[in-house]
Amino acid sequence: MNNQIRVPSVRLLDPDGNQLGIVSTYDALTKARQLNLDLVEIAPTAQPPVCRIMDFGKYKFELAKKEKEARKHHSSQRIKEVKFHPNVEEHDYQTKLRHIRDFIADGHRVKASLMFRGREQAHKEIGHQLMHRVMKDVEDVARIERSPEEMGRFIFMMIAPGPRKAEAKPAPRPAPAPAPR
Repeated sequence: MNNQIRVPSVRLLDPDGNQLGIVSTYDALTKARQLNLDLVEIAPTAQPPVCRIMDFGKYKFELAKKEKEARKHHSSQRIKEVKFHPNVEEHDYQTKLRHIRDFIADGHRVKASLMFRGREQAHKEIGHQLMHRVMKDVEDVARIERSPEEMGRFIFMMIAPGPRKAEAKPAPRPAPAPAPR
């Protein structure tokens, strides 16, 4: 950029992108300064290198603005975990289910895990029933990414945000019948 360009001549582009031909670097710098702009090397490997007259500060600002806009629209999806036990009480189950629904509504994936302790391992069918109940209870807002898998003392399942079903709109009320005369 500007005085850092060390070649004797450059192919010059004006601020609109029109070619001005091959000129000496000194003349290109002079022309850029007359327009209160910068001389920026855009193709250093070309013969001769290609330089453009532009407002470099404005260019950097617009690049940063585009990156910020791209980050704004980029949604990060985290994995949240909800842990169950086979003997979970109804109120605790409903609370954990509400947490799963909240995480799904926020766009996160949920790892539902169930851990067997001690003698609970003898009745793994209870754990599988609980995981299938969770699957049924969230199927309206999510899709099952990985069905329940058993790994040692644990059963894991992955739940991902699914297509939201259109909320039922109330049927329009019929027009009132005209009053009798």
